[in-house]
Amino acid sequence: MKKAIITTMLLLGSIPALAEEVAQATAEAATGSGGLRFIAIGFAVGIAALGGALGQGKIGASAMDGIARNPQAYKEMFIPMILGLVFIESLVIYALVLAFIL
Repeated sequence: MKKAIITTMLLLGSIPALAEEVAQATAEAATGSGGLRFIAIGFAVGIAALGGALGQGKIGASAMDGIARNPQAYKEMFIPMILGLVFIESLVIYALVLAFIL
């Protein structure tokens, strides 16, 4: 038990050091060549849009399938479906905002 606690404390204690290395590497990469940065931003936004579209399609298809099987459950399915769509769309918008910032 003590070994697990010590291991957990060491792992949690090393997170700030690892984050600092990543922050420095990101800052060095951002000041590098501008052309590659724009290509990377384009790929990031494209992948975010693709993932968001796939997720929204899956949620919509599952909701329609569930409503077709049990029409009385429409009211119980509608709010969670809308919330799922909103959360997915917010992640895509977040990727777009990060692209504009970079």
